This record gives sequence, C-alpha cells and structure tokens, in this order.
Amino acid sequence: MTPAQWIWTIVKLAIMIGFLINVAALLTWLDRRQSSMMQDRVGPNRAVLKIGKFELRAAGLLHTAADGLKFFFKEDFVPPNADKFLFGLAPILSMMPVLALVAVIPMGDTVLPQYLFRAASDGHTIFPAISRLGVETVRGMRPVELAVAPLNSGILFVFALAGQGIVGAAIAGWSSDNKFSLMGALRAASQMVSYEVTMGLSLIGAFMIYGTLRLDDMVRWQGENTWGVFVQPLAFFLFFAAAVAESKRIPFDLPEAESELVSGYFTEYSGMKFGMFYFAEYMEVVTSSMLLVTIFLGGWNIPFLHRDGLTIAIGDLTLVHQAIPHIWMSIIGVVVFFGKVLATCVFQAFVRWSLPRFRYDQLMKLGWRVLLPLSLANVFLTGCIYLALDKPSGEVSSGLKIAADLSQLSVALVVTFFVIRGVVGFFAPVRRQYWIVGTSANFAQARGGTETTPMQL
Repeated sequence: MTPAQWIWTIVKLAIMIGFLINVAALLTWLDRRQSSMMQDRVGPNRAVLKIGKFELRAAGLLHTAADGLKFFFKEDFVPPNADKFLFGLAPILSMMPVLALVAVIPMGDTVLPQYLFRAASDGHTIFPAISRLGVETVRGMRPVELAVAPLNSGILFVFALAGQGIVGAAIAGWSSDNKFSLMGALRAASQMVSYEVTMGLSLIGAFMIYGTLRLDDMVRWQGENTWGVFVQPLAFFLFFAAAVAESKRIPFDLPEAESELVSGYFTEYSGMKFGMFYFAEYMEVVTSSMLLVTIFLGGWNIPFLHRDGLTIAIGDLTLVHQAIPHIWMSIIGVVVFFGKVLATCVFQAFVRWSLPRFRYDQLMKLGWRVLLPLSLANVFLTGCIYLALDKPSGEVSSGLKIAADLSQLSVALVVTFFVIRGVVGFFAPVRRQYWIVGTSANFAQARGGTETTPMQL
C-alpha cells in the first residue's frame, strides 16, 4: 500500500469507529430521554456539574458520562466456581465482531482524489464535477472507495461476523456458574440462531434484484433506480424485525429479561466486563441501522442527487440538471448516510419503548411460524416477478423507470415536509399546560372524588 492509501484507510477507520462508539454512547442517553417522554415521567436531570454559581446539566448527558466512568472503577467480580478464562473471554467475543463488522459497510460513493480540487492556470482553485457513471484512474491516482475493506462478498462477511455474537452470549452464561445465566445463554443462542435464518433469507430477494453481493454496488443500483424498500418492502420489515431480535432488545429481550432471569447471561458480570456487554448491545443497534440504510434505504443516496450533481427527471423527461463539484457530492453523501443511520437508530429506540415483551414461546413461534415462512414466500414471489420481467418490452421498461422516478419524488417530498415541519416546530413558541401535581388522592379529589361501594364478602 502507498502512503496515500494508508492515510485514506486510517481516516475511514477513524470515522466509522468514532461514529459507532459515540452514537452507541448517545443511544443510552436517548433511551432514557425518549422513554421518559413517552411514559410522561421525569428523565435524566439530576446529574449536575457545578462551577461556582453556574450549573451544567447538558440535557441529561452527564448521566451517561457518569455511567461510563463508573464502569472503569467498579469491582471486577468473578464467581468462585466460574471458568475464569472463558468468563473473561465472553465480553470480548461479544464486542469485537461488532467493531469489525463496520469494515465492509460503505459510508459514501467512490472518491476520485484528482477531482476533489485542481489548480487553474490563473492560480485559482477550481472544484470540478465528474461524470455520473464510471470511475477512472488519472495520473496514477486510484479511486478511493469509502469502505475500510470493500469486499466482493461483503454481505457474507457481515453474516459471518454477526453469527459470532451467539458464541459470546453462550460462553458468558455457561462459564458464570449461575442457573439464571445459563438459562439466558440458552435463550440467547436459540433466539439468535432462529432469527439469523430469517435475516439471511429476507435478503435473498434483494440479492436477486441487485445482482451483486457488494454493498456499495447495491447502493449504486438504488441510486440509479429506486430504494430497496420499494422493490422489497416485505424483506425490509422482515430484516428489521430480525435485526431487533439479534440485538436482544425489547420486545425481544428474553435472554436478559430482568423480571425472569435477573439479567440473563451477564447476571454475574460487573465493572467493565458488564460495560462491554451493555455497550455491544447499543453498537449492534448502530450496525443493524447501517445495514438497513445500505441495503434498503439508498445508502448515501438522496433522490435526484448523483455523482455529477442534481438531476430531476421523470422517465425520459429531464426537468433540471445542475452540475455540482465532486468534493461537495462526496461530503453530502457521507453526511446523508450518517443522517439516515441516526434516524433509523431513533426509530429503533421508539420501537423499544412502544411494544411489550413477548413470552418466550411467542418469540420462537413468531420466528419459525411467521417470519420464516414469509421470508420464503418473499423469495418465491421475487423469483416469479424477476423471471416475468427478465426481458421487459420497451413499454414495460419505460413504465418501470417512471415508477422508480415517482418513488424518488415521493421520498423527496416526504423528507422535505418533515424537515420544514421540524424547523417550524423548533422555532415555534412553547405552549405550557399546567396540571395538578400530587398524590393520587389529590388527583381524585380535584376531579370530584371517587365512588365507594360496600365490600363484597
């Protein structure tokens, strides 16, 4: 590797790992804030940093910082009869695959370094645009793909690493010498194996449509046609459900159900070892969101923005075309990708605090009797449609192109609506409605008292 390639690799690695770790930390804060708002209760607001008369609460972020510090200083307890080697190895096996998984996920389109900027003959710096399709090597400068390790079989690498989480959970429960931990490990292993089958089969239809296993080529197909969620809507929901189950969060948190198993497979863990399990769960949320965005939500693409700039076209009719410099298109693509990932993470947190926990038998029945048959049906249906449209006529091909462009237009309009509504809501004056705060007796008295009936013997 040349020095320039080393520098690009280090920069890509720093961006992806930095984003993963920081967003996972912020998700712990988001869970507390969002759950308190949805349940109409006080959230994290008591951790205060006092500097003289100045008090800094940082909207509850200090709670997350305090928890992170406590993990480093709490006692590292190991049960006397535990297998000490496996007990210490399990948190590593749970956390490291999640970190390695982001290596194959592209955060943006291919960058051509020679087109980022160029010195003009008059001494000014110009920022050229590039063509919409294809990449090229100029003056020995190779294109830079915005993935740490762009593999031809990237999605297979993802599945290979995602399956390693089962090993960490199983070893943690077995080595702890605790019946609750062992029960949680058994639940985790059976649950993750069950839902990995659905997760893999749900993507077969997408592979048939995209015609590739490379994640970046999947994104490029969506940019030139339509987002994967429009061509594989059932696969999107199946993959999302399986991804939530793989991260072991509500409503699929049976391996660590506090009301049944204390804390499940990591009951005996404390200190930083517990912190690694806890943090790996949130990192799994981020990586699953990255995969959802890459495979189904267009990756770094936004409607009508391509490598060469803005092109608004419906079918063969081009309404607007405006070239945009390559450097700005590269930056926009990276920002769009991470913005979509953040929005997906927030939606997963919303799902967590909206649904109740399943029973374990309901969890397994959902996986084997509902999601798995649906994923097989999706593969069959996709194959039938693919064969029927393998060589479409000119009218059918034109109709599909128009439908794809209309789907992009609908996405653009919906996103614009929510952005405008969010900006207006942010600057709108706050309307406060005061309620009586007190005991249940005070509430009842304020509403006219309660009716009493004689006790039934």
